[in-house]
Formats: sequence, C-alpha cells, structure tokens
Amino acid sequence: MDTSGTQVTIIGAGLAGCEAAYQLAARGIRVVLIEGKRKQRTPAQSMDGFCELVCSNSLRGAALVNAIGLLKHELREAGSLILAAADAAKVPAGGALAVDREIFSRIIEEYLASHPLVTIRHEVVERIPEASPERPVILATGPLTGDALAADLERITGGRIAYYDAIAPIVAADSIDWSKVFRQSRWGKGGEANAETGELQDADSLGDEAYVNCPMDRELYEAFVAELAGARRLEEKPFEKIRYFEGCLPVEVMAERGVQTLSFGPMKPVGLTDPRTGRRPYAVVQLRQEDAGATAYNLVGFQSRMPHPEQARIFKMIPGLEEAEFMRFGTIHRNTFVHAPTVLDEDMQLRGLPNVYLAGQVTGVEGYVESAAGGFGCAVHLARKLLGEPRTMPPATTALGGLLRHLQRETDDYQPSNVTWAMMPPHPNRKLKKRDRYAALSEVALADSAAWRAELGPVPAPVFPAR
Repeated sequence: MDTSGTQVTIIGAGLAGCEAAYQLAARGIRVVLIEGKRKQRTPAQSMDGFCELVCSNSLRGAALVNAIGLLKHELREAGSLILAAADAAKVPAGGALAVDREIFSRIIEEYLASHPLVTIRHEVVERIPEASPERPVILATGPLTGDALAADLERITGGRIAYYDAIAPIVAADSIDWSKVFRQSRWGKGGEANAETGELQDADSLGDEAYVNCPMDRELYEAFVAELAGARRLEEKPFEKIRYFEGCLPVEVMAERGVQTLSFGPMKPVGLTDPRTGRRPYAVVQLRQEDAGATAYNLVGFQSRMPHPEQARIFKMIPGLEEAEFMRFGTIHRNTFVHAPTVLDEDMQLRGLPNVYLAGQVTGVEGYVESAAGGFGCAVHLARKLLGEPRTMPPATTALGGLLRHLQRETDDYQPSNVTWAMMPPHPNRKLKKRDRYAALSEVALADSAAWRAELGPVPAPVFPAR
C-alpha cells in the first residue's frame, strides 16, 4: 500500500516513543517525534536527551528464566531500537543489563535524528492533536505526563485515569505453604486447598474462594503490626509529592494509625472461620488469584513504600508465606496511567478518540523494558494497519504477548505491572522445579516468538558503532 501521504505523530521521546518511532520508520512510514524537555522539563528530568533513565540505569536481569530476561530477548530478536542501544551502551552489572545513561540517550537521539523518515520537533504539547486515519497520533508521554495534556486525556477517557500507583505484592503460588492457609468466602462455604498445589477441593464453586486466607492469632498480629509501624521507608522523591488516598494507604501507614487499624481494614477476619480451629482468626491476610492459571497471588491491600528487602522480611512473617517468592513488590508512587481495559482497544487505540493510540507507561506497564515493549507493540499494530496488512498479535505464550494482554485484562482493580510469568499460560507440570518450569516456558516462548516474527517480516535492529 502507498504510504507516501501517511504520517504518524508521536508525542514523547522516551523509551516507548523512540521505540515506536523506529519501528514505524523501519517499515517505511514517516514519523514526527515531538519532545518538550528542551522547552519545559518535569521535576524528575535532569537532561535534555531522549530516553532519559530517571531512576536506575539498570534494565534488570538478562537470564531467560526471568520474565524480564525473556522479554528483552524477544525484543532484541525482533529488532528493538532500545535493546540495540542498551547493548551498545552497556556497563558491567553482573547478571543484569545496565547502561551508561548519557551514551544510551545520545546514540538513540542521534540515530533517530539522522533517519530520513523521522522529523524531530521540540515543543510542549498541551492538548491531544487532531488525528485522522492518515495522520494518527501516539501518546507516549510516560508516568509524568504534563498536567494540561493529562487533563485533556482525562476528559477524553471520562475520568478513567489515575495519577498514583497503588500496587500490592505478588507471590508465586508454588512458594505458598498451603498447609497453613485456607480458602473461604466470607459468611459462606469454604474449600480445602491441596497442600502441595493450592488447588481448591470440596467446594461447590470458586466464588470468593478465589481468596486465600492466611490466619493470625493475636500475638503474631501485634508483632506483625509493630514491625510494619517501625519499618524503614523509601524517601519520597522531590517530584512525587505523593498524596495518599484513604482507600489505598500504604500498609505501614495504616499500622502507624493504631494497632487495630489493619484488623478493621484489609486484615479484618469478619465472616471467616478457620477450618482447622473452628473459630474466627484474630486477623487474616487475604491473597487474591492473579492469573487464570493460578500461578500467582497478590496480597490484598498490601501496597507499600517500604524498600524491597524490608517488605520481604516483614511479609514473610505471614503464615504460609515464610518461604514466599515475591514476583513483584508493593509500591505507591506518582504515575499517570489510564484504565486500559476500558479505554483502549486491542490495538492500544483510544475508544473515545479514534486514530489516537497510547504506548508505554501511560497504558499501565511498569519498567524501562516494558515501556519499550509497549511502544514496539503499538507501532507494529499501527504499521500493519497503515500498510493494509492483517492484524497479528504476539502469541500469549510470549512475554510480549502476555504483557500486551495485561492491557486488556478486564478488572475494576486494574493496576500497572512489570512483566511476570503470571501473564503467560502456566507450565502443565506444576511439580517441576520452578527454574525448570521457567526454562521450559522460555523455550516455548522463543519458538512461538520466532514464528510470529517470520509472519511479520524482517525488521533489522539498528547498528551502533562501538564505543
């Protein structure tokens, strides 16, 4: 199809925006990339270059037995600009991929600035530009989207936008000691859980039995609350100025308000009876199933601003979680993101404003690599549409496919997330050792990803000169 009259405007030259720009340009589609930092920085930004890594310089683990390592490998093989630049700018970091921030930023900006199909403009965008089928727009403005543009996006989405993350920890199902917990609905029937797998037995239906209860007696509860109240906290960054909402307070803040606050909040035992004692527990921590395969559970109401080691130390006091593997830790921080399942279609297009697409953290993904993956997925969908090619979604077995499907997961409790194994179908043999299961899942993902890339057609990764 002739695309000579087609042009995509991308707002935001971060990881998602730059990845999207490259993927579109590599497929022969003209791009205008708009970045406002040189006119007006957010408080979090300290440099003018593209793809500024504001927090850490690490793109996290590289091993294929990690979901993030698998996602990096898939993107690298698919011709990702961000991964090619990271490999060129990498610095020693053990088993992780870390980069020299300035080199990483510079080589991406220089590459895009020299691309014949990419035009760069430095200006502040305060309203979503007009868009059409031949002039679509991608918003890739990140977690600190400017106030005026965020307000316009809030208007378009009917208020389905948030400005703060409140994320609960996730634990792997096979790291729970199922002999110490029980499934039960409040005021209703309970079901015994298989001591090895956690699979529900002897219940009419799941219903609220999708919740797992970790019971505490008074002595343990009061010790637990004391540890929370005295725990170390992450310092608030100057650009965050977090205003906690009463409905999503950090668990340690609730603990500070009084020893009984949690027992009347997320740890209330009302309507529950421990089948082992025949009595109501003094308090409970509830776990909620995170994925269809029941491979992971989140700790309900346990958002936190404690450092990760502190979370692991204290949360392992919870009965059944003494040996828990944390797939994600809790957090609360400033972050602009939409309720993607209701406001975006399968192509990451706004339902309320056709021809406007969202990519990266503003859609509800967390992390540098996940942001780049969002830009990649959005650009591939849009490019195929503009080129008149059939839509094709990365397989659900892949890390990229799982992450993009996270944006479509229908739930009122939608929260941003890093890529996790819970986003992909579980391995059928739950008795395999965890590392072996993840290695087997990676093998399937890599094969399925290669088949999908063959269907898309080759897009070479950019080549950067050696440093």
